[in-house]
Amino acid sequence: MDLIRLEEEKLLKVINDLGYKIDNVSLVKTTNKNFGDYQYNGVMSLSKEYHENPRDIANKIVDKIDSTSYDKIEIAGPGFINFTLSNNALTNYINDFKLEKKESNNKVIVLDYGGPNVAKALHVGHLRSANIGEALKRLANFNGYKTISDVHLGDFGRPLGLIILELKKKHPDWVYFDEEYNGEYPTNDVVTNEELIDLYPIASNKAKEDESYLEEARLITKRLQNHEKGYYELWKNIVNVSVREIKKIYKELNVSFDYWYGESDADSYTSLVIDYLTKNGYTSDSQGAKVVYVNEENDKLEIPPVLLVKSNGSISYETTDIATIYQRVKDFNPDEIWYVVDNRQSLHFEQVFRACYKSKIVDSKTKLRFLGFGTMNGKDGKPYKTRDGGVMSLENLINMVYEVAREKTDKTLDNNEEIAKQVGIASLKYADLLSLRSTDYIFDLDKFCDLNGKTGAYLLYTMVRIKSLLKKSNEENYGKVCSIYNEYDKDIVLKLMDVNSVIDKSMEDKSLNHITDYLYELCKTYNSFYDNNRVLNNNDNEVKQSWLNLSNKVLDTMNTLCNILGINVPDKM
Repeated sequence: MDLIRLEEEKLLKVINDLGYKIDNVSLVKTTNKNFGDYQYNGVMSLSKEYHENPRDIANKIVDKIDSTSYDKIEIAGPGFINFTLSNNALTNYINDFKLEKKESNNKVIVLDYGGPNVAKALHVGHLRSANIGEALKRLANFNGYKTISDVHLGDFGRPLGLIILELKKKHPDWVYFDEEYNGEYPTNDVVTNEELIDLYPIASNKAKEDESYLEEARLITKRLQNHEKGYYELWKNIVNVSVREIKKIYKELNVSFDYWYGESDADSYTSLVIDYLTKNGYTSDSQGAKVVYVNEENDKLEIPPVLLVKSNGSISYETTDIATIYQRVKDFNPDEIWYVVDNRQSLHFEQVFRACYKSKIVDSKTKLRFLGFGTMNGKDGKPYKTRDGGVMSLENLINMVYEVAREKTDKTLDNNEEIAKQVGIASLKYADLLSLRSTDYIFDLDKFCDLNGKTGAYLLYTMVRIKSLLKKSNEENYGKVCSIYNEYDKDIVLKLMDVNSVIDKSMEDKSLNHITDYLYELCKTYNSFYDNNRVLNNNDNEVKQSWLNLSNKVLDTMNTLCNILGINVPDKM
């Protein structure tokens, strides 16, 4: 158990034994070192509840405290209790310290993140979903959960019908469009990813201007969803081409998925779900459409009904998402399902979740969680775009980051290109995770690649510095920490003592900003230690071994946290 949590339990027992009934106590870090290392601030609440003088209560507590772990315990002001940890307690703690994955809790979480649309270019919004989702998956794994991740491709709606229609206009002689063709369909790529990306906006604009073109696209979409051979085979070819390119970009971001399912995989469940909802009396007819009312009496804002089947007979995105949840419950029996998506989809998922609970497709024990995120904005405070005002593709953003990172790394290194990519991706991912998940943030390329700021580059620079120090020591075993020698190594121990509560807070909030903040503070603390102590050149071998051991523990902790964030660390830069 963590030293502070153990001391909190001991303090709680003392307070309860004195007759003050409380459920928990919290020792908080002091903001001023003159007041010790930790402080208990709960005496004022006890004084108010039990109508006693706060200093009298504080004196009673201090008289009963086991002071084994402390050099000093003092009462300050009206009743604050300040604790200064002993050298021996800190030394014993740090020698036993290792940040390790928690034991399995036998719970399963399905995570839905990524959400790219087939045959469209990934844009900056896809960075947030993939980056945050990947880190939350790794955080949940670290906390003992079994996770199942799904990219959930947009691959079976009208956008695909529009693309297939435009291909039909351009290539009417393709066998896919010959209804009498009975031969084998091409196994090679019939279209490039670049062509697909160019086709959609062309087809989309035509559909806006020409109702007959739009109607033709609707019919093709329906034929596709009915698995008509030619259209379905062409669709499979398109999906294969597009997904191959999507995987390349996600791989660069160190993002992976257990399943590459899409809307098409839930398609076989939509009729079943609609039938179930209808037969069990959950649906209503509304102007030719089929809906599920999900509003509740205590709603402060109007919650529209879920549109299951449109008046033209086509199904909605809400239906597809309900069918997807049905499939996930059936296949994985999860304890929780997390959706890592843009804040602007909150109403959609509120409707979907309510429909699932109301209809008992999901029982009350299964938690459906909407984990919304804010937008990445430019310096003008508006969504990040290209210089000409267009949507910034994720591939172009990554390339821009590479270019800036290349200037920050040692060009004489043999693998400079690979290192520059690692620094660039680390800078991009760290910057994206730096703010509270649900808030917008300003993306400043130069600022986020700075070696001296609160950046991924600074994080990697510090870790490379520690790696270099340990390598130069030529030590295979760093021994143990023999003592705390000055304020700088003590600050490191105190900072390492915070890490478990930081991870717990990140898990509670489902946000990685607590970890990114902590990593920055740990880097600053270590660099202050490094700059003020002669580690390798210390004449006292015991001190040298202690500081090398401490450096190694900092590096191990940072490596573990970087792995949670999905950040790879180079050996040099």
